[in-house]
Amino acid sequence: MAELLLIARIAGRRVAFPASQIEAVVELEGLTPVPGAAPHIAGLSALRSRVLTVIDSRAALELAHAAPGEALEAIVVPSGGHTYAVLVEAVDDVVEAGGDPSPFQAPAGAGWDRVATGMIEAEGELLLFADPHSFIAGPPLSVAA
Repeated sequence: MAELLLIARIAGRRVAFPASQIEAVVELEGLTPVPGAAPHIAGLSALRSRVLTVIDSRAALELAHAAPGEALEAIVVPSGGHTYAVLVEAVDDVVEAGGDPSPFQAPAGAGWDRVATGMIEAEGELLLFADPHSFIAGPPLSVAA
């Protein structure tokens, strides 16, 4: 059986995640900011009596932050004993991969090169194959000179 992929949209791009690494797809109802948190941490939210650290996927890519009024649709990712919600613009579908991931033939673009491990075919379309844990890690921290 082919690997299942969760297809989501981030920063206007369709991206494939390994469905086996995604616990759930949710719409968050509230977001509490965390003062002093890393720039890619959007805040905290609750899901079924659990606190989730919410990751702004656009900020993790070092793009402009998501607009404050946008819907809070997210993929829930367990990582390192904690549970995270990675904000996405939309979740499109869960589909079977058309093959194994392949390496990039050209740079994917700013931020994407760090979170995507290659390309994968799904439903006749070639998509970025992303590691959800790379979004959680966020961009490298700047070293103060």
